[in-house]
Amino acid sequence: MKLGARNTTGWRATISVAMSNYIEAGSIIAIAVSLTLWQEEFGIDDFQVGLLAAVSANAFGAAAGALVGGWLCDRYGRKFIYTYDLLIYMAGVLLAAFAVSYSMLLVGFAVTGLAVGAGVPASWTFIAEEAPEERRAQHVGTAQLAWSIGPMVGFALAIVVVPLGLLGSRLIFLHLFVVAFVTWWLRQGLSESRMWTDDRDSEPVGPGSSGLRMLLSRRANITAMLFLFGVYGFWNLVAGQAGIFMPRVYDAAGLSSPTGQNALQVLVWGCTCVATFFGFMRHADTMSRRTLYVVGAGLGVVAWALLSYADASLLVLLVFAVVWGTSAGIGAQAFYSVWTSELFATRYRATAQGVLFFAARVAVGLLSYVFPTLLAQQGVPFVGTLMLGFLLVALVVGWVWAPDTQGKSLSQIERERYPDRSAAPTGRSHAEAPS
Repeated sequence: MKLGARNTTGWRATISVAMSNYIEAGSIIAIAVSLTLWQEEFGIDDFQVGLLAAVSANAFGAAAGALVGGWLCDRYGRKFIYTYDLLIYMAGVLLAAFAVSYSMLLVGFAVTGLAVGAGVPASWTFIAEEAPEERRAQHVGTAQLAWSIGPMVGFALAIVVVPLGLLGSRLIFLHLFVVAFVTWWLRQGLSESRMWTDDRDSEPVGPGSSGLRMLLSRRANITAMLFLFGVYGFWNLVAGQAGIFMPRVYDAAGLSSPTGQNALQVLVWGCTCVATFFGFMRHADTMSRRTLYVVGAGLGVVAWALLSYADASLLVLLVFAVVWGTSAGIGAQAFYSVWTSELFATRYRATAQGVLFFAARVAVGLLSYVFPTLLAQQGVPFVGTLMLGFLLVALVVGWVWAPDTQGKSLSQIERERYPDRSAAPTGRSHAEAPS
């Protein structure tokens, strides 16, 4: 990937803000690889395990954080969120790392989830607004790449610290604290999004004239949210369960070794990293996005059909890991992170992302309550069939209704989607700003 000299600062900002996604995904994996150990340590049942997952960065905690954080991001600026959210995150991670009771662990997971949720809409919004329109997917894809590296590192660390038992899991949480602190420190020199600043300065708005009320008052926004939930919400029902419960799925399929389970997940996320970099980041700005999306979504269907209905031999599990990991790299979340930044006006762009992230994570949380029980009682074929249904919905929605936004500036997309301009005039995009 060649970076021009004038883009060096932009890439530094992109990478430092994209680290929210490393931290988010890393949090989910830290929970995933430690749930069984926490269960043994505190003597909790499957329902309490599901509750831990539900309030965490994987579900309700992140959902609530995104809803509030998206609104704050539009109201007070993108910088407001990425200046303070990681301080809250670090407090939650420390609570989890040093938890001595189930209730302390539950609070730590919830606080971490709130901070993660607040940071994700801000990161996707900021990156998209600062990226040149001809390389927007490449820049936003950096967040997807960071999101993929987090689990790969997390599962690799889990393999290394297996002999340490629960202490090893605590060390994984502490590694996230260190990453969060370094990321927070790097962000302190970043400027505010120029597009948000221009929009605010061009037409200041008062209470009630922006945010959620304006977002929900436009038919174009409602249809965009329905489309994006169809793409991301249904796919994330699968990814959310896989992200936190996949070791349990492997165990139910016959692979009981924690080291083997974690090694498979390293392979999954390694393939996701490769597919994100060489697939999405290289091609989503140049080739048909609809075609690339369908390829990724189709691979996801193939992977879960294989896991659900084929005999769970080591070869089958390896093929599943490669195909599912590749699918995730060029699949729904990568496209969602671009489309959700393109389809809404500047003054409620992050609010829209917060609402959508809230809805998607609430859905994941509700399913997380019952997923461990369903898996234990009904087995892999049953839950796999359920996952296939969700993936097929996401495939069809993205295939049929993929928007025509490729290569256009965010300002141009706003003018096309809101021809009467009442959605709010916008300032210059990063690419249109004078050098």
